[in-house]
Formats: sequence, C-alpha cells, structure tokens
Amino acid sequence: MNHKLKFVLLASLLPFTVSAAQELTPWYVGAGLGVNNYEHIATQNGQDDPYAWDVFAGYMFNDYFGAEIGFRDLGNADWTNGATSNDAGVKGSTLGLVGIWPLANRWSLSAEAGAMYYSLENSQNNGITSSKYSTNDFAPYLGAGVGYNFTDNLKLQAKYRRYENLNDDYNIVEADSNYWGLELSYRFGSPAAAAPVAAAVIAAAPVDSDNDGVYDDKDQCPATPVTHKVDSVGCTIYENVKNKEDVGSIQFANDSAVVKKVFYKDIERLANYLNKNPEFTVEIAGHASNVGKPEYNMVLSDKRADAVAQILVEKYGISKNRVTSNGYGVTQPLVAGDSKEAYAANRRIEAIVTTTTKQPVLK
Repeated sequence: MNHKLKFVLLASLLPFTVSAAQELTPWYVGAGLGVNNYEHIATQNGQDDPYAWDVFAGYMFNDYFGAEIGFRDLGNADWTNGATSNDAGVKGSTLGLVGIWPLANRWSLSAEAGAMYYSLENSQNNGITSSKYSTNDFAPYLGAGVGYNFTDNLKLQAKYRRYENLNDDYNIVEADSNYWGLELSYRFGSPAAAAPVAAAVIAAAPVDSDNDGVYDDKDQCPATPVTHKVDSVGCTIYENVKNKEDVGSIQFANDSAVVKKVFYKDIERLANYLNKNPEFTVEIAGHASNVGKPEYNMVLSDKRADAVAQILVEKYGISKNRVTSNGYGVTQPLVAGDSKEAYAANRRIEAIVTTTTKQPVLK
C-alpha cells in the first residue's frame, strides 16, 4: 500500500456526523503562521527561510479531546556543502490527535501528537550543473500550545511543534524541525442559549387534611386513619400476618397408620379449604398413644402424618410444597393418663393450617 493511500485511510477515521441537538458543533477550521528552524542543515554555512504556514480542520469528540487534519509548509533552508549549494523545503499533509485543558477566564492549554506525510524537495547547484530531487515519507510530530477564546467560536493559540526524521532518500538531508507560531481557529455553530429565568410564583401553603403526613395535592387516600402508616401517596400500608389454625384431627386404630374411610370427608373438607385459600399451607402432625417404646411410637406417628399428607396430595391435588408432615410420637398428648380413652384420643393426626391475613401497619 503506497503512502498516499495510507494517509487517506487514516483521514477516513474522522467522524462525519454532527448531533442535531448540539448548537455549538464539533467542527472547526483554522490557519496558522510562524517561523521554523531545521536542525542539522541550516548551521552548515547557510540560513533558513524561516516562514512557515498551515491550514487545518478538526473535530472535537468532547470538550477535551479531538482529531485534526491539515496541510503545512515548513519553509526552506539554504546551505552549502563544499562546492554544492542546497535549497531544501518540506511541506505535506498531517493527521493528529488534540487534547484541550480549559482554564479560567477563557484560557486553555493544548497538546497534540500525530504524523506528517511530507514531501521534501532539495535543489542543488555546484556552479556548473543544477539538479532537483524529492522524497515522500512519514514523520512524527508533537506539539503544545496556549489558547485564548475571544468568543465561543473564535480562538487564538500560540503553538510549538517538534518534527522528527525529516530525511531524504540520499542521506543528504537528515533534519529535525522546531516550529513556533500563532493559529486562529473558528468553531462552527452558536453557543447554547441560556435557559429563561421563570418569574417567581408565590405558592399557597400546602394542606394535609387527614394529618397523615402527605399533602392533599398528592394524597390519593384522603380519609386515612391517623393511626395508620401510609405510603408516598397517603394510602395505608398493609402487611401479611401469619397465624396457625387447628382445623381438626383424625383418629387411628391401635398400632395402625391406615386412614379410615370415615375420615376421608374430613380430609376433603381440609382440601377444599386449602383450595379456596391458595396462599395457605398445612402441617400434618402425627401423634401416638403412650403404649410401647417411645422410639417405635415416633416412627408410627411419622407414618400416620405421611398417610394423611399423601391423600391430600394424590387424591385431592394439593401441591406438595404446601403440605408438610411431621411425627411427634408421645411428646404432645391430647389427653393425659393411661386410660383407654386417653390412648384412643392420642392416636391421631392434627392439621395445622398457616393462614395469612392482611393487616394495616400502625404508627
């Protein structure tokens, strides 16, 4: 890929769209004039033609960072080397990045870095013959500056730039360059207009008729009891309160975990109650009479609880995650003592439903 194509590709990285919402656009143009000194060549029995100039266009990505393209002429240097006189000059296109640091009172500092695709031309004369040659190549540059904004659009900057490796193909010119100059730039668009100042309005004192802490203009529940906590629009805040409810028990035969058919209606009523209240859950608690070993009775009470829970789930379709079953053995007797009546009463399960009620939160 030749150097000109490379430069075109680099320049194409600049964005070409401007936000319609911006009044002061990111685009700017400008020109500069200054003096330039070629190091290493003008000191050899010669002098510089020091005047240099440039034109440029730029795009600011934000208030601090932008990109710039341009064309620069760095002027000429004349010198003699033995019997041969030389007259060399450099000019070319540039692409670089620019950083801006705004200061107070419209002042700013800047820094830049980029590359110059230059053409170096040198005319030689030895008193008998004359010749001319040129070289094209890239050279890096760095720069710094101090700027002052006369307006939001018009800016004047004092600039210094350093160019490296301005060399030809014949090792006749091997130079660096120092440039000092002034640049004037213009940024397109106009500054955003200041927002109009609204006239002062004397508002009426806000009113809270129901004393709930929310003024009437925002209160969507104007008759809230003063004892209730309210939300941002003046309505009562409620919380769900869980309560346990014993909904009945089922008895079992001695040493049995089989549910008698007569109790299926009780289980069905429990299932219907749970279906009407889908947020409720139930614990099936199994118990045993104080006959035999406690360890055996604990296992038996587990089986009794599991048997009723299984009927709820499999026969009446209650979700498994709403039903738990636990055995308590002989630890929670319903009737104390060792009578037949006590034994019969304690061979049971109990259904404990956890209900949820909505209650207002009080202050």
